Amino acid sequence: MKKINLKLLFILSLTFSMLSCGDEFLNDPEPTASVTSSVIFGSRTGADAFVSGIMRRFRGQFTATDAAGVNSIYYARTVKGNDIIQRATWFLFDYENDNREPTYRRVGFTWNYSFYMINQANNLINGAEASTGLSDIDKKEIIGQGKAIRAFFYFQLAMEFQHTYTFDASLPAPPIYTELSTEGKPMSTLNEMYTLILDDLTYATQNLTSDRLGKSYINQNVAYGILARVYQTTGNWQGAEDAAKKAYGGGTASSILNANYANGFNDISDSEWIWGSAQSLDQSNYYWGAPHAHTDHYVLSYAATYFNNDFVNLFSSTDIRNTFLNAYGVADTDYRHYISRKFTFNFDSDHPIIRTAEMLLVEAEAKYHNGDPSGAHDILFTLQSNRDPLAVKSTNTGSDLLEEILVERRKELYAEIGVEWFDAKRYRKGITRTANQRIKGAASLEADDKRFFLKIPQAEIDANVNIDESVNANR
Repeated sequence: MKKINLKLLFILSLTFSMLSCGDEFLNDPEPTASVTSSVIFGSRTGADAFVSGIMRRFRGQFTATDAAGVNSIYYARTVKGNDIIQRATWFLFDYENDNREPTYRRVGFTWNYSFYMINQANNLINGAEASTGLSDIDKKEIIGQGKAIRAFFYFQLAMEFQHTYTFDASLPAPPIYTELSTEGKPMSTLNEMYTLILDDLTYATQNLTSDRLGKSYINQNVAYGILARVYQTTGNWQGAEDAAKKAYGGGTASSILNANYANGFNDISDSEWIWGSAQSLDQSNYYWGAPHAHTDHYVLSYAATYFNNDFVNLFSSTDIRNTFLNAYGVADTDYRHYISRKFTFNFDSDHPIIRTAEMLLVEAEAKYHNGDPSGAHDILFTLQSNRDPLAVKSTNTGSDLLEEILVERRKELYAEIGVEWFDAKRYRKGITRTANQRIKGAASLEADDKRFFLKIPQAEIDANVNIDESVNANR
């Protein structure tokens, strides 16, 4: 007989271990098994402390330098593309597009970390629902945060462990847990998973406000930002357009964009950051803080990331996002030809998750699909002219306009959220390695390539009575 799924044992221990320590929990909040649910959900202060503990786990080290938090998921996607080159260090096998087997650390981390966070979100949701100490408004806001967190991580699982939604929504997807269970559940389908994701985000956007404890927490704007990404993936373009605009709050170019692009991308207080992971020296991310600890070549870090010549050539000399230089004086055929100064590494470098510029580009992409090329041109130029004083407004139409928007996404968001991989996967396009890549050929990805997703972890197969070896057949 298979063992009970370990992640379910964790939920049970978290919920039913009653060891007091209420004051300690409130003073140093983190997910814990040493405090009763009555302390956590007996007041808004206690519930907020539990939320703080969950948000703390967005950063830090989960198991290893390349298996830390959300940033590790995003950076693994980043190095799978053509724009960024990773030398032989952490994220090496992700760069080679050869890190998807059931026993590999990338597979286990992405699965276990995502379900760990989902379990925490479920405890938050279930605890708030059962609370007699929270007001109705507080309940809705706490549950809204929990559902947004749960949706965010189920979205990561959907993207990482199956083809994209538009390929075939009936395909198997990871199990769905919304409450305590003593037995591992069977695989779901992409359709079932996206139904839950959209239901959760709908609740969150309807019950959260713009208020929050800080920019590392989820409010209504953040929930709309996550929803915009989900709608991009499912092809709901009217939904994507509306959600993106609500995420950044509307406004003129001068009010929503700033000139801070060259300031190191390590400060969550930047007005363009809608959501990020805040770091502090007493809770330092040390050297597992990708991208900063990999892309910065001017501090004592890994100095492991370089940039493709073809990508660098997309930028004009007057574009403030052109942070590239040939610091080592190597030939242009050398994969080390270009580095970037976009990110500055410190032990307390903050990580961006959603920025205003991304939401502007989601809106532009959605307007293209919604038959409004003029509106897409306007938004695109809003961003381009802010980043480059010599930018010229686009006259592209049809597929050329869409391609320009996607290129602009790569130029704006490089090394932040794995945008090149994300766009290629959802549009079912390949990624061809070109120019001065360290590894080309076999590392390129074809359209709908199975290497766009991971196999199911062997540990899950061994532990879950409802999932067997056949789950990885033809994966």
